Amino acid sequence: MDFRHQIASAGTLTGVAADALLVVIHGDAAAGTLDPAVAGIVKDAVAHGDFQIKAGRTLYLHRPSGLKAARLVVAAAGNASVKAFKSAVASGLGLLKGGGAKSVAVVLGSDETVTEQHAEALTAAAADATYLYRRTKPSAPEAPTLSKFTLVCGKAEARDVQRGLARGAAVVEGVNLARELANLPGNHCTPTYLGETAKKLGKEHGLKVEVLDRKAIEKLGMGSFLAVAQGSHQEPRFIVARYDGAAKTQAPVVLVGKGITFDTGGISIKPSAEMDEMKYDMGGAASVLGTLRAVAELKPKLNLVGLIPTCENMPSGHAIKPGDVVTSLSGQTIEILNTDAEGRLILCDALTYAERFKPQAVVDIATLTGACVVALGHHNSGLFTADDELADRLQAASRAALDPVWRMPLDEEYDEVLKSNFADMANVGPRAGGAITAAMFLRRFTGKYRWAHVDIAGTAWKSGAAKGATGRPVPLLTHFVLSHAG
Repeated sequence: MDFRHQIASAGTLTGVAADALLVVIHGDAAAGTLDPAVAGIVKDAVAHGDFQIKAGRTLYLHRPSGLKAARLVVAAAGNASVKAFKSAVASGLGLLKGGGAKSVAVVLGSDETVTEQHAEALTAAAADATYLYRRTKPSAPEAPTLSKFTLVCGKAEARDVQRGLARGAAVVEGVNLARELANLPGNHCTPTYLGETAKKLGKEHGLKVEVLDRKAIEKLGMGSFLAVAQGSHQEPRFIVARYDGAAKTQAPVVLVGKGITFDTGGISIKPSAEMDEMKYDMGGAASVLGTLRAVAELKPKLNLVGLIPTCENMPSGHAIKPGDVVTSLSGQTIEILNTDAEGRLILCDALTYAERFKPQAVVDIATLTGACVVALGHHNSGLFTADDELADRLQAASRAALDPVWRMPLDEEYDEVLKSNFADMANVGPRAGGAITAAMFLRRFTGKYRWAHVDIAGTAWKSGAAKGATGRPVPLLTHFVLSHAG
């Protein structure tokens, strides 16, 4: 996709060259600075009951009189927020993506200043409108012809808009990579494939990538990770990817992504209904690779490390059993009460491995618990950390990226349920508060650095008619990482 800016104003739209003109309005669109040709069309449509200036409403005209653009779409926003602007752009592009338009000029048809946040929101809406999974579906329809997006702005706004478009374009590439990986079936996206993808990413974008095989993982002593992997014929991989954009003396940010390429639940097997969706249980790993892709393109002055433990969780004669006790890389022992609580078992060894980088912050990202979906639904990802400053930084990044998180509690009392008579800890507690006790389990392996956990079980994937990966939380993570740039 091609993202650009064009110097013009909402009052001079007659000469804007594009296949389609998308004007976002709210409030009294006929007043203010909107081009009289467009304002007259809107006023007439409202008067005749064909359009209302309410969130989600759109108006389409072909070959509108007085405009150079062959198509005009007017999309109503609920208010002046960037979030409302993004939603309106998405609605407008929904009318255009099935047609013949290739280029779209987007206009904020109100008196507000066009900002870099508007520019980034446009890129995100465009990516959602044009993404189409085709990898294993040759019969998929042709991708939308929309490929060039221009944001109309004033001369004084141009620099900020261009900066927002550049950042947004990089994030879009990361989001699309994460979506593509999570959408791939488990027989295609194996741990080996994830490792190969990481190596390719490193070669194309100057990352240092190391992919450890089973023998190397055994040598490290990652007994908890290997316990999950032992039930599958697919070989595990441990991916270490580095972006070095600052001096070696600068402590890196470390992202740790859960990479279960298919999750049956193991011996504690899941119900068969919707088990096909468990191919996306590597959504955390996909988001780490997507964030590395975005950061490498933007080239900020910081150091970033991505750690991905990846394997399958399968039932077999070699699989771990409820009641088994394993020894983690940290030396702590774990009683496995439920083999379907496997994500934390591979993450804990990666979190211990992260200590060697002496990081300034570590964030793990995982499709970890159904309990988080019950608690927060599909809008907010769950944020868990005892570090208030780190929480503030992540929440600020989520707001800037329009990729929301909600902070959840980590009171010490939740840790009590992880006690075991046969090991240093159990891998699960009771059903109540399951997302929190999962985070408390991970917290036991993070005592030597600042740490946060993001549970994306409800946000990395959509079910139903729009089934597929979302690419979240690549926008959140990218903004969070960029906030550390020198």
